[in-house]
Amino acid sequence: MNTRRSLVAAALSGLAFFGFAATAQAQGEPLRVATDATFPPMEFVENGKRTGFDVELVEAIGKTLGRKIEWIDIDFKGLVPGLVSRRFDMAVSAIYITDERRKVVDFTVPYYAGGLVVMVKDGNTAIKAPADINGKKVSVQVGTKSVAYTKEKFPQVQLMEVEKNQEMFNLVDIGRADAAVTGKPAAYQYVRTRGGLKVLPEQITTEEYGMAIRKDTPELTKAVNGAIEKLKADGTYAQIVAKWFSASAK
Repeated sequence: MNTRRSLVAAALSGLAFFGFAATAQAQGEPLRVATDATFPPMEFVENGKRTGFDVELVEAIGKTLGRKIEWIDIDFKGLVPGLVSRRFDMAVSAIYITDERRKVVDFTVPYYAGGLVVMVKDGNTAIKAPADINGKKVSVQVGTKSVAYTKEKFPQVQLMEVEKNQEMFNLVDIGRADAAVTGKPAAYQYVRTRGGLKVLPEQITTEEYGMAIRKDTPELTKAVNGAIEKLKADGTYAQIVAKWFSASAK
């Protein structure tokens, strides 16, 4: 009996050591993060370098965790499927936390409040409120919540689905679409930096962004949540927010 207990104890001790070693190794491994860097100010490419609010926040999280960030560029519609198929560890690309997405991935604590807004060409007087887009041509980015939400809430809309965020704005700019439905941060960023379009004052939805993580890595979700909490406590988060968002975009 004593011999059996000793063997069991030794086995448990070995498993504990293996678990500790695996965790220690994971802490030093790069954190593979996927994004669609076409959504300023959240994530975009400038002068050949990836930048934006999400990018800086994730880099700060990596530094807090002692892990280098290995970025993977992918179209927005492939973020959740790619995460589920284990192509990367985390997806961060202004992803709204939804019940539908929660079925297949986990989310961190919300890290920024956003929501959907309507953009029209500056000078457009036919669309003064979100309800006015019914019966109009509206551009949306494929794979985003804008698609399903606009179909459900504005059934008479003629949807024009495009792959990239910039294409969505361009369609409104050149008059091929009457409006665009998109996330608030990107809408205000475009108006501030490019002009030609305006954001309707009435917001369609108020929602929160989360970082998507695989369901089979709950320890990573816990670690990233802890890092976000630490960055908020030491003032780093507030500094990143102040850099990327003006008062008019909040």
